[in-house]
Parts: sequence; C-alpha cells; structure tokens
Amino acid sequence: MIVTSGLTLFGIGLGAAGILGIASKLLYVKEDPRISLIEDNLPGANCGGCGFPGCSGAAAAIVAGKAPASVCIVADADTSKAVAGIMGQKVIEREPELAIRDCTGGIRAENSFHYEGALDCRAAHQLYGGSKTCPEGCLGLGSCVRACPFNAIHMSPDGLPVIDPEECKACGNCVDACPRGVITVSGMSAHLLHLNQTTDCLAPCRQKCPGQINIPKYIQQIKEGDFDGAVMTIKERNPLLITCGRVCPRPCETECRRQFVDDPVGINMLKRFVADRELRSGKHLTIPCAQDTGRKVAIIGGGPAGLSCAYFLRRLGHSPTIFEAMPKLGGQIRYGIPEYRLPKADLDWEIQGILDLGVTAKLNTKFGVDFTIESLKKEGYETFFLGIGAWQASGMYAEGEDLGGVMGGIEFLTAHALGQKPEVGKHVIVVGGGNTAIDAARTCIRLGAKVTLMYRRTRAEMPANMEEIIGAEEEGVDFKFLAAPARVVGDENDRATHLEYYEMELGEPDDSGRRRPIKKEGSEALMSADLIIPAIGQKPDLSCLYEDGDEKTCQFETTRWQTIVADEKTFETIIPGVFTAGDVYTGPDLVISAIGDGRKAARSMHYFMQQGDIPIPETMQTEMIPYTLFKEIDQVERQNRAIMPHLCHGDDRNCSFNEVEGALSQEEALAESNRCLQCGLICYDKNNTFDDRSLIGDAFKR
Repeated sequence: MIVTSGLTLFGIGLGAAGILGIASKLLYVKEDPRISLIEDNLPGANCGGCGFPGCSGAAAAIVAGKAPASVCIVADADTSKAVAGIMGQKVIEREPELAIRDCTGGIRAENSFHYEGALDCRAAHQLYGGSKTCPEGCLGLGSCVRACPFNAIHMSPDGLPVIDPEECKACGNCVDACPRGVITVSGMSAHLLHLNQTTDCLAPCRQKCPGQINIPKYIQQIKEGDFDGAVMTIKERNPLLITCGRVCPRPCETECRRQFVDDPVGINMLKRFVADRELRSGKHLTIPCAQDTGRKVAIIGGGPAGLSCAYFLRRLGHSPTIFEAMPKLGGQIRYGIPEYRLPKADLDWEIQGILDLGVTAKLNTKFGVDFTIESLKKEGYETFFLGIGAWQASGMYAEGEDLGGVMGGIEFLTAHALGQKPEVGKHVIVVGGGNTAIDAARTCIRLGAKVTLMYRRTRAEMPANMEEIIGAEEEGVDFKFLAAPARVVGDENDRATHLEYYEMELGEPDDSGRRRPIKKEGSEALMSADLIIPAIGQKPDLSCLYEDGDEKTCQFETTRWQTIVADEKTFETIIPGVFTAGDVYTGPDLVISAIGDGRKAARSMHYFMQQGDIPIPETMQTEMIPYTLFKEIDQVERQNRAIMPHLCHGDDRNCSFNEVEGALSQEEALAESNRCLQCGLICYDKNNTFDDRSLIGDAFKR
C-alpha cells in the first residue's frame, strides 16, 4: 500500500514536471535584459516615491516607456544619465526642486473653534475649512509630515511644517497631502514665473508692491543678518534694487500694518541698505540662470521695463538682445532722474550685472529707422518686447509756448544728462507738480538759477514724492501755488521773457479725487523768466510705429493717450508674439511698476515660445484682499522709525550734484528690520520688542 502510494505520487510529480517543461517551452517570456541593468543602477531604496512598486517596478516601467530615465527621486543626476545610457537616451538636466511652505501663520493664526476630530489636516479641512481663522493658512496637524517617505518634514514649535532641503526629494507627497495648498514643489524658474495669487500668504505690503517682491521674507533675512539672502530674494522680482532703493515712492509702505501702531516700516530704506552693501562690495552676487534654450528674443527699449524683461528672460534660459536708441541703457532712470538722486556710476554697475548674465545690448539703434520687427524676424528673433517709454513732453496749451526759451521738463533733464548744458539764466519758472517738475527745479537750483515752481493746485495736492517736495523747499525753490499758465510773452527775437498766468481757486473734486482748479477771472499777472520749463506730463512718441510717417499704417492698436493697447493679463499686443509694458503701455508711471510689468511680460513671452498658450491663474491677485486690511493691531510696542541719513547739507547741496541721501548703517537696518511685524494674510507678530545688544551682536557674528 505504501509502495503503491509512493509510486502514484512519483508519477503525478513526474507528469507535472513534464507538463511544466512543455509549458515553459510554449509560454516562455524572455525578460528584457535592460530591466536588470537599470535595476542594478538604481539605489535599491524601494521607497515607492516614484509611484511604482519598488526599484524593479520602476526599471520595468522605464523599459516599457511608462517612466523617464529620471523617475527615481532618490537617485542623483549620474544615476539618471546611466539609466538613460542603457536606454539609448540623452538626459537634459532639469533644475533642482524642493518642497516650499508658503505660510507664516502657525500658532499666530487664532482658532475659530476647537477641533476634536482626527488629527489630520484633510479631515479638519472638511469641517468648515478647519479651525484656523486664516482661510488659506496651515492647519498645523502634520498630514504633510506623515505623507513624507523621507523624514524631510517636521512640525516646529510654531505650528508650521519645516522642510529639510538636504532630505527633501521633491516627490510631491506633501503637496498631495495638504488640503490648503500651503506646500508646493518648485525650482528657480517656477519662482520667477509665479504670479501673486489670493491663495498665497500675502502681507498687505506684498499685495501693494507693483513688483510683487516678497517683502516680509527679505526683511526677516536682514533681521537674521543674512544680507546676501535678502538681495537674492529681492532679485527674484526686481533686478534694479539699487535704483529703486533711491527713487521708489514706496507704495508698499502705505499698506504697512505697522502704521496703525506708530509709523510704517522703512521698507525701501532696508532695500537700499542691502543693495548698497552689495554695491560697495564691488562684486555682484552670482545669479543662477536656467539652461540655454537657444531662443532669440528682441527687447526694444532699454529702460526699466526692457531691462527687467531682458533680465528675467535670460534667467529663464533665453537669449535677449536689447535695442536702445540712446547712447546708454537705463531710459528715463538715466536721462530723467538727476545725479543727486541716482548717481549714474551706481546705475552703470547695476545694469552691468544684468548684461553679465548674457544679455546683449545694441546702443544708438533706433526702432523704425535702423530696424523693424520684420527685419528682426529675418534674423531669427522669435518674440519681441516693445518698451520705448514716454519721452514726449505734454504742452501747457498756452499761447506762445513754441517760443525760444521754453523747454519741456523731460527734454531739459535729458539734455542736462547728456552734458549739453542748457542755458538756464538767472530766473527759471517750472510749471507742474510732479516728480519731473521737482527734478527740473532742483537741477536748475544747482545750475545757479533762482527757481519758481508754479502749480495750479495747493501743496497738499502735489503728486510728487513728499521727500522731493521738502528737498526742493530746503534748497530754495519758491512755490507759486494756485496759479496756471495763460500765455508765454516773448521779445522781438521770439524768445520768452515772461509767463502770464492766472490765479486759481479749488472747486469740487474731479475724477482723480483732487479738487478741480478754477480760473479767477481778471487775475492775470506776469512773471519774468529766462527759461520756462513745462513739466505737466509726458506721453509716448509713437512715430517709430508708423510707416513713412503715416499714422494710418500703424500695425498696433493705440489709445488717445498715445499708449499701445495690450492684453492686461498677458501684455501681448494685437500682433501675436509682440508684447509691451512700461510707460508706452501705462503712460508715465512708477519705476517699480515698469519693472514688475516687465517681468510679467517676460513670463508671457517664455510661455508663448515654450508652449504657445499663456496660462493665467484663476486666483491671480490684482486688488488688495479686503479681509487682510484690518487696522486693530494689539500688543505691539511702539518703536521709532529709522531716519534716512543725508550726505549733503546746506549750501553743499545747492552747488553740486553729489547724492543727497545715504543708506542706513548696519545697526540702524537691524533695528528697523525688527520693527517689521512679519505679517501674513491676517497674522502678525505680537509682543514685538527689540534688544539692541543681543540682536545686533548675533547679526555681527554672521
């Protein structure tokens, strides 16, 4: 019986072996040898971060064409190259990426209710969006920590996730786990291309900045003594920080929450401090650029908008060439802003930093004369940026303003900047109340003339920067308010000798919100002058757009203000592939506005070349976010705002073009940076105090 059973089992086994042998011949699947070769080159972590079941699964997916050679998030570039070599592919190195947290709330953001559910952000988010009063901020329950397979995230005592850049593999698991979008995975190009969104952690100052600079971040870096880091943060949005540190009217400071405690933080003073620190070092910090794309881009106009556009396109890997009609780059920041406000040697140094990235410049080259868009297309340029500025002075609409001795404000400042030494005589009348009028008046003072600035409203309505108005007063400019020009009176040689003007009175507010000036009948009077400078506005000179001077042949759509029409979100004109920004698009505006719009145009040009369509976020921030604009700031100690030092005083200012204002000292900058409340959307630092010795001492040690 036992023998029979054994023989039966042996026969069954022998039969099964025979069947399997036959099946192996019929059903044999030969494994691609590349799978084992690729698996041997992978690190063997089997972490699953790539989305496949272990390294063997990833290797099979690569061979099957379901995953790229760079699928492994743990491996380095050499591994990707080895895998690509096995597959007969070429690896193009991509920018390194990291997970980044965009929230500063944490325990600073109060709870609207007590949550006793599962300790998971996703679960909490399902209940009224979570317990935090901030609708966009971190919920603090650590879902991202648990989702990370590399232990690259931990929760800080402040209730915020902290990401270890050494351990982060940019797998994106944390992004998937966060229901608020607080964490993103991105690299340098993504930072440069990002537009402010209402879901971002935007302090009011950051919402107001036309350049979208991350103001709280760079101020925090200054506070920590990381001055180079602050420069790099600013340069993610603004390549002309030396210039803006001197001429920006600081719209960001009008929304600073600190003003509801004492005075706004000196945001622009701090920008100037770190900008001047880099300048005085004599060496530009290294600015990273993406891998070259080989795409040629034409930048027509080398003012702040064109320089900004070229800078960001270069950083995105493209090859921009600036075509500039003037002898040097800079546009109106070179030819319209006097030396005492912006030393041109400093501007040269700043512009050189942009050119050193690989930006080409062709000077003394006029659009419409030396080249056209069509001629550039034949040379291989793919996209075009039109930033020709607003160089044409508006008239006074007064009889006789075409006489000799009448010179427009921007015309006068440009002539002086070019060294042409316009004659000012003994008495100059400047008409206008903006920055150009103030700059012309203070320049004439330095040239030895007595200056009267005539403005049709009162001092309170002047649009010029208050510091510039005060500076003009200190230097001896006489102000003639509530007066408007009627006609220019000339001599037998058709040269101006007097300006006839009317006295005015203020009526009801106009569209600008300022009270409308009304002429007083019978109030005409004469004022003698050797030079009359109308500085009441500027507009673009669009003659370069017309073929043979015929306005009907202009390819662009223009407005009655002589500006070019473009899409307000993409900055693309009616001609596909041609973009614009700066004063030729907006009319005369702030330098920082031109810089910010230049970056946005560069973003659109990048996407236009790379993929054809230009993505616009649905949640793009274009207006101030109402719920962030509260005025009740509790538990904050009052601290004095820093005072901008002056380099020139008294008579020294009136007889030279030396720079008037200086930069804060390091001690002053550290103290001022500590006044920042580090605001988020609704959170801010309470109990804000300052210990001079500990803070300054720590920063000096760095």
